[in-house]
Parts: sequence; structure tokens; C-alpha cells
Amino acid sequence: MTVEDWLKAHEAEGVAFIEDFVRIESLSADPAYSAEIARAAGFVADALRHAGFPAVEQIPTAGNPCILAEWIVDPAAPTILVYGHYDVQPPDPLDKWLSPPFVPEVRDDRLYGRGVSDDKGPLAIALFVVRAFSEVAGQPPLNIKFLIEGEEESGSPNFEPTVAALKDRLSCDLVVSADGAMWRADLPSVTVASRGLVAFDVTVAGAGKDLHSGRHGGSAPNPIRVLVALLASLHDGEGNVAVPGFAEGATPPDPLIEAAIRSVDFKSGGYFDAIGAPRPDPLPAGTDLLTRQWLVPTLEFNGISGGYAGSGTKTVIPSDATAKITCRLVAGQDPDAVVDAIEAHLRGHLPTGYQLSIARHGPGSAAFALDPDQPGLSLAEDVLEELLGQRPLRVAMGATIPIGAIFARHLGAGTVFFSFSTADEDYHAPNEFFRLSSFRTGLIAWARLLTRLGAMR
Repeated sequence: MTVEDWLKAHEAEGVAFIEDFVRIESLSADPAYSAEIARAAGFVADALRHAGFPAVEQIPTAGNPCILAEWIVDPAAPTILVYGHYDVQPPDPLDKWLSPPFVPEVRDDRLYGRGVSDDKGPLAIALFVVRAFSEVAGQPPLNIKFLIEGEEESGSPNFEPTVAALKDRLSCDLVVSADGAMWRADLPSVTVASRGLVAFDVTVAGAGKDLHSGRHGGSAPNPIRVLVALLASLHDGEGNVAVPGFAEGATPPDPLIEAAIRSVDFKSGGYFDAIGAPRPDPLPAGTDLLTRQWLVPTLEFNGISGGYAGSGTKTVIPSDATAKITCRLVAGQDPDAVVDAIEAHLRGHLPTGYQLSIARHGPGSAAFALDPDQPGLSLAEDVLEELLGQRPLRVAMGATIPIGAIFARHLGAGTVFFSFSTADEDYHAPNEFFRLSSFRTGLIAWARLLTRLGAMR
């Protein structure tokens, strides 16, 4: 029996593994789920041992543990490091789910559940393929290490210090990431660049306590009113960021990515239809939308709170109001400089009688670009072309996966993103799903990629 035969024969077992993984509510953003985080870390460590790894260890961090596994079959053979994460996004809003987010359900050859596409399903592919090599051949075709973190969905605040501390043990020729996503289900692609990220909360405070809106209305400071005005000042009427110095240091985009944008005939009308938004008039060109999504830095409001938000009414003027903000960064932007520019802008527009504070969520991460001549990239493209029938397009990612820059800085290794989730699978949103057809394809693709990487000398 070949490795590919074994994978096909054990497909149902692989799906069941993903379902068990999804049932673990491993939310890294909420400390109330710390027990589930620990459970997920243990689940991954057990899976690596079951796959045959002779050395598996939970690495403590200042937050959630990382899982490190090592299998050195021949010191002279190539070595790859596989990356993934076991934490997930919060499932809210719960009322928008068609099935409970942590009760996996198969519908129309799709597996639904929080984290199934980002990143538990794609990570399971890599785990299961190593197990297949162990079962069939007794060992993988090259030296292989896994580093699985538990804080990716909350900014990876402890990941870079962990990589720096373990750089000798993590030494490798190439990083292969199970995290990431193909751009479209109908178009093979590999991600060669991603935007950076910085996240923070902005709080405006007025009085020292909540006040009765009848007794104090019209005279007391209202932080919600001021916060909303401050937020509105961050963009112009076209939605462009209007903060002086926000894009300072940004470098011109890679011409190859701009060429890819022009080549794909992206339909902007279909985009707005797919996300359930009214089509704007005039309708922007598809190339303009993709350029904004891949190559332009952003400043987005992710949540706002203040005062009473329950059912009915409560006549209150709140003492403070808060907005959650994330910025996606392009090459050349520094996360610290971006936050400094936004803070300076907000303080310059803050009326007297109010206080403003900013709380960062982690250090942020710079944008990433892969060396286009990386040999592992062309091997990955060869495998995808064989299985999917056409040469994959090299694309950028509007989202952020900070690992590429981290691994390059500390390990001197390039990162190839080899994920089989796709951008339309509603990760970070209700009804997240993972195509089981992608699971089947991914198993064969990972088996072939590991074999070919192992043949490189």
C-alpha cells in the first residue's frame, strides 16, 4: 500500500479527527476558555505522538503553550518546519449560525464549525499525512518538525519570543505553513505576500461615573458622541485613511502581484453580491477592489461599546466608550509608527473635558513577502498544477499571517503557505466551513510535497 492509498482508505477517520478537534472551544481571545485552550494543546500533542513523532513537547509561553514536535530521520536530509495554530476566533454572533459552532456538522460535502477552516482542518491534513508515512514507510521522507501555537487568533503576542528562544531547535531549510488560504475555490493559488497587522482599543472617558440622562443631559460630557466623531475623522468621504503619517514608509507593491490583479478578471459586482451588500453606484472596477484588499493599508472598526446595550432602554450617559480597531499594513509600514500617528491624530481632535487612552493588543506584525525564487515554492506549484489542472496564480493576502517575517528574521528560512482552506469559507464569521473535497485534495498534495522536498539535496 502506498501513502496515497492509505490516505484514501482512512479519509473517514481523518474527517472524524477534525470533528473532534472542532468540538474543543479553543478561544484564545477570552481567558474564560483557558481550560479549553489547555485541552486543545493536549489534543494536538497527542495527535503528533500518534502520528509517530518520537519527540513531542509543550513549550510554555507567557500566554498559551506552543507544541513542538521533532522527527529527525537523517541529519543529512532536508528539514522542514510545519506551522499551524490550534486556537480559534470567538463564534459570535451565535444567532447567525445554522448549527452550533462547536458541534461539527456535514452538509453538502462541507464540514461546518468554528475553526474548521482556520486552521483545524488544514492543520489536520499535515498531521494525518505524517501519520500516513509513519504507518506505510515507518518514517517521513525528510526531517520534519512541527510548531503549533495557541495565540494566532489574538495577535500571536508570545510567538516571536518563543521562536527566538528556540531558534536552534527550530533550524530548518524551509517552513511550510498549514495556515493561510487559497484565494478562490475555482482558481488555484499560492500566497506569496500578506499584510501586517496592529490592533488596539481606543477609549474616550468623560465623567467619573454613569449619569442620569435627564438630570445631566445637555451639560455632562457624553463619550459616545465624541468617540463617534473621532472615529469619523479617521477616514475621508471615500473611505480612505485620513491620518497624517499613517502610510509613512510604505514601499511600492511587487509588480508581479499587480500583474496578477490585472489577469484574474475579478468581478466587483459579484463580490458585493457574495458578501450580501448593496452594489455601490458607480460600481468600482474589480482591479481597484483587489488592489485595496491586497496592497493598500487599512484602518477598520471591529467593535464599539459604551453605556447600555441590552434590550429595552436605560436613560444613561456613560462614563466612557470604547472602539476596537485593527490596521492591516503593507510592506515598509512599522506597527508602532502607525499607532503613534493614529494617536496623534485622535488627540489633536479630542475636545477639552475628555480623556483618551489607547490599549495595544500585542506588538503587531509587519507585512511579509516570500522570495519568488524559493525552490520550495516552485515544488508546491508543481504539485498543485498536477492535482488542480492549472498552474496556480501567485497572489497576495489581505489578511495577516505574521509567521513569515518571524521565521525569516530568526531562522533565516522562507515560508511557503500550503493551506487548503479558501477565502470564502466564512472563517471569523458565522457558519465557517471547510470543503471536504479540499481535505481530500490536500492529503494527496501534502504527501507529494513532502516526498519531493525530501528528494532535494
